[in-house]
Amino acid sequence: MQFTDLIEKHFRLQDTHKKALKKIGLKTIEDLLYHFPTRYGDTSEMKNIGSLIAGETAVIFGRVSGLKTGKAFIKRTPISEGIIEDETGKIKAIWFHQPYIAKMIHEGALVRVEGKVSEKKSTEGSPRLANRGLPSVLSLINPKIEVVAKLPIGVGDSLFGEEGEAHSLYPVYPESQGITSNWFYHAIQKMMGSGILDNITDAVPDYILKTYNLPSLATALIWIHAPLKKDHAVSARKRFAFEEVFFIQLQKKKDRLLWQKEPAFVIEKTPTEIQKFVDRFPFKATEAQNKAIEAIMTDFRSGHAMSRLLEGDVGSGKTAVAASTAYSIITSRPKGQDFGNLQVAYMAPTEILAKQHFESFIQYFTYLNINIGLITGKECRKFPSKTNPKEWTHISKPQLLKWAEGGEIPILIGTHALIQKSVKFKHLAYVIIDEQHRFGTAQRQKLAQKPVRPGHPGGQGINPHLLSMTATPIPRTLALTIYGDLDLTLLDQMPTGRKPIISEIVLPGERENTYEKIKKELTAGRQLYVICPRIDPPAEDGIRASVPDLAILQMKSVVAEAERLERDVFPEYKDKIGILHSKMLPADKEYVMQEFKDGKIKILVATSVVEVGVNVPNATVIIIEGAERFGLAQLHQLRGRVIRSNDQAYCYVFADSKTQKTVDRLKAFKNSSNGFELAEFDLKLRGPGELSGNKQWGISDIGMEALRNLKMVEAARSEAEYLLSQDETLSKYPLLITKLTSRRQDEIHFE
Repeated sequence: MQFTDLIEKHFRLQDTHKKALKKIGLKTIEDLLYHFPTRYGDTSEMKNIGSLIAGETAVIFGRVSGLKTGKAFIKRTPISEGIIEDETGKIKAIWFHQPYIAKMIHEGALVRVEGKVSEKKSTEGSPRLANRGLPSVLSLINPKIEVVAKLPIGVGDSLFGEEGEAHSLYPVYPESQGITSNWFYHAIQKMMGSGILDNITDAVPDYILKTYNLPSLATALIWIHAPLKKDHAVSARKRFAFEEVFFIQLQKKKDRLLWQKEPAFVIEKTPTEIQKFVDRFPFKATEAQNKAIEAIMTDFRSGHAMSRLLEGDVGSGKTAVAASTAYSIITSRPKGQDFGNLQVAYMAPTEILAKQHFESFIQYFTYLNINIGLITGKECRKFPSKTNPKEWTHISKPQLLKWAEGGEIPILIGTHALIQKSVKFKHLAYVIIDEQHRFGTAQRQKLAQKPVRPGHPGGQGINPHLLSMTATPIPRTLALTIYGDLDLTLLDQMPTGRKPIISEIVLPGERENTYEKIKKELTAGRQLYVICPRIDPPAEDGIRASVPDLAILQMKSVVAEAERLERDVFPEYKDKIGILHSKMLPADKEYVMQEFKDGKIKILVATSVVEVGVNVPNATVIIIEGAERFGLAQLHQLRGRVIRSNDQAYCYVFADSKTQKTVDRLKAFKNSSNGFELAEFDLKLRGPGELSGNKQWGISDIGMEALRNLKMVEAARSEAEYLLSQDETLSKYPLLITKLTSRRQDEIHFE
């Protein structure tokens, strides 16, 4: 058995197994070995059926009998049901919408069952007899069930005569429909018994393992899949968490060293020159903006290509910082020339945002009388127009590309269209990427390494300076990890005159009063966002609701909520309610957003698609439905949609869940206006596996665990820096080179 072997070479797979493994992303034996448990059960904590109490979640072991399919009494939905029995008693188990359960498990099988214990009055077969003093009946509704080889000691030994085993931990693996945790358990145990770990090589240097008291790779794999005690599992997870962050840091630091070796444009504008431009703003720059501008200008003077991330909450003034530093570029001459301009490329993730920046830059640079271009998948624009120097005009794509390559367009703003091969520059000195987490690493690099027209001095082979910007609040540990190749600058102040947003948690009985408050704002000419977690009602998008899925049925959807608001809440705005969601065609999204910006749509019902890049200063009220289904950072992003002006803004949060966890999170949201604090709180409270965006960042759940530990991240960062300072090529560590190469080939995008 080899790491690179396909799973199907060593295991007999049914079609359901193959589909499930493909969905999870497991192809090889190595993939399977690195499919780690999400948690560990303890047989010492299991329950006997006779001791079960209504309302608790329990794990029981027993023998199953009487499995059959049928129809629910009232709604006639398909069900499976059966009896689970141990030496202390019996309990009924019912599975709604899962008739296949009765076919998958054979009569008399030994099983492990986990679920919530429900209670109802015995009806003795007749609903008319319910609640007439008859005894309560306990049952398990939609529990997890899996076949086991034998029962743990203390459960059924005397009844079933099975060979027992000592109390121990057992791994619980992530599942997918068609493949169970139990399948993974037995498959991985078979692999372990094959001797596959005997000759395994560990890429992490021995001195690092000893320094941080981490187990070797072979030991860690044994401990994570078959721990004898909890300390083993903790130690193994610590090792893999450290390893993942360490390799990310090593790759990022290596990329950074290579980037810095390339020559860069030296921009020598004085602080006084930049200040004259900043003084033209219709607002006073914050101290944080001034510090950010100075940090960028220091990089410009260094002779090394800048690689910097500018983080700032929505409305903190990132675009003004970008414009001020772009000013220093476009007013500088190419080296050895007393004519022409250096160029700026500004990439945004959506057409809406690209057009928004195009309009902003026109306002900033009109007085300089320079050309500003816009390129998207649908159109090209140029400012100023020949016929009207105060307006822009549409131009053909070939014409815009010709001017960009000739250096006649100092500032070119665009979407992904900017990274097309046909887009070339004469003297590209500065690349700005907005909401950069929406782009992959490869896309960022394509723009930062844009080819220039051959034969131009100072053009070929010189790296542009790179500024990435994001309004997504990122925990410090995550930022230090995924942006190890970037310097970090934080905009942690809001412009003078911005009123703190009023955020309120709205209970079900307070909806009507809240709607009355909102009507006053709409009557005053303001606009409203309504954010829903879903696009369509559950019945329309294929999700069936069973008993535990009532929360899904109650989730607000864009389509249904727009109809309800139009019919029952805001009938006076019947023709002024619009919807926006990800399933709409790009042209339709653009049309709806333009109608909202123009004030023709007064109420926009949308999914979180409006989270990024929507700037409508007149929209000062937002309702967020099902708030417990969004991360705190995402809630804060959504709230930021209504703080685009100096008018008082309001955020009303509607939550369906009343759990303590939900209450704590929403209180933190209400009381904090700092997105970075909320991101840290979210990481601690929700746990790394639930943190919104972990797949987006390209980090596994176990890697995210490290991000709760700043010391671990700093240790991994420090070790990566030390290794590269001693041996930039890592020639003394061939296993590290192999590991980094394989990671790069996996095309993990850290943005």
